[in-house]
Amino acid sequence: MEPTPSYSLSALIKYFLKLGSTGFGGPVALVGYMHKDLVENKTWISEDEYKQGLTLAQLAPGPLAAQLSIYLGYVHYRIIGATLTGIAFILPSFIMVVLLGIAYKLFGGLPWMNAVFYGVGAAVIGIIVISSYKLTVKSIGKFNWQSFKTNWLLWLFFIAAATVTFITEQENVLVFIAAGALYMFVKAPPKITGNKLANTFVLLQIGFWDFQYSTLQKIAIFFTKAGAFVFGSGLAIVPFLHSGVVVENHWLTEQQFLDAVAVAMITPGPVVITVGFIGYLVAGFPGACVAALATFLPCYLFTIIPAPYFNKIAKNKPVKAFVDGITAAVVGALVGAVIIIAQRTLIHNNSINFVAVAIAVCTIAVLLYAKKIQEPYIIAVAAVLGILLKMF
Repeated sequence: MEPTPSYSLSALIKYFLKLGSTGFGGPVALVGYMHKDLVENKTWISEDEYKQGLTLAQLAPGPLAAQLSIYLGYVHYRIIGATLTGIAFILPSFIMVVLLGIAYKLFGGLPWMNAVFYGVGAAVIGIIVISSYKLTVKSIGKFNWQSFKTNWLLWLFFIAAATVTFITEQENVLVFIAAGALYMFVKAPPKITGNKLANTFVLLQIGFWDFQYSTLQKIAIFFTKAGAFVFGSGLAIVPFLHSGVVVENHWLTEQQFLDAVAVAMITPGPVVITVGFIGYLVAGFPGACVAALATFLPCYLFTIIPAPYFNKIAKNKPVKAFVDGITAAVVGALVGAVIIIAQRTLIHNNSINFVAVAIAVCTIAVLLYAKKIQEPYIIAVAAVLGILLKMF
């Protein structure tokens, strides 16, 4: 019999509603918030449960932060918990991007967005740097000689995954699996017996495309593919969306697509919620709903279907070593993604934007030394600062 959780389902839903309404910084920052709030501060979720969720979310395709929220809801409240926490996390940002889509259509664009993003983008870099640092320390160890010596193999996976992500600009699931398998065979090699069958996860394949269908049907098919076949964080899905939305289907212009990405960055919640904004521009509110549902439904299924088996086998020593190895590689990949995002935000035309760098550094300093100041306040100040800088 499982122990009674120390929190109610309504409390967990309220937490994810708040995170979905105020959590800025994309997947790296959001998974960091979940760790800080649910593992460290509230102690609702154990370190092992969090690691299992992070690993499963990274192994399956779809948006990382949304999958982790679904898994954390599943931990103590199973299907109903996974469903309600997932909805609570995604709904606030979905409403925001639909409202921005309405404004976008009414005013023929959002010229103020570039000014806001000028400040917010730099502040977000500072937020995700701190989040990735904390995740690294918690998952692998402190940045000191003793940790490097004791966990040298995990640090090697971390560096390798960060390097591969930075060079390829995508998160490679094979790197994660290889890291987990190698660490398992080094630390806790499994005993092979004839009576045990290996657990295998088979991903559902969704793949048909008929250009004779209505626009809503085309949206449903395309965004289902985006949710079912793109691995990694919001960073990974952007090239896929650009290819389908701008190049293949010509639903949006280049400028409209860039505005859609900017909307994702200046709103809280998962970066992938930009699909709601895109869907609204293409086919109004029904398009927004279809695009969001098609994107998030596969990641929901890929999380809750293997979750009960993943939870049981994760207590096995070889599997635990496998999870530790994968976690090191996952965090390394997230750090690689941070470097890519920072490079794109702080460097333009091979020249460093020193104002943006200064905002990012100030954000890091505030988060390190003024811990009572929350991220939403920093985002608000950065947005105002960006507008003032662009004006003058």
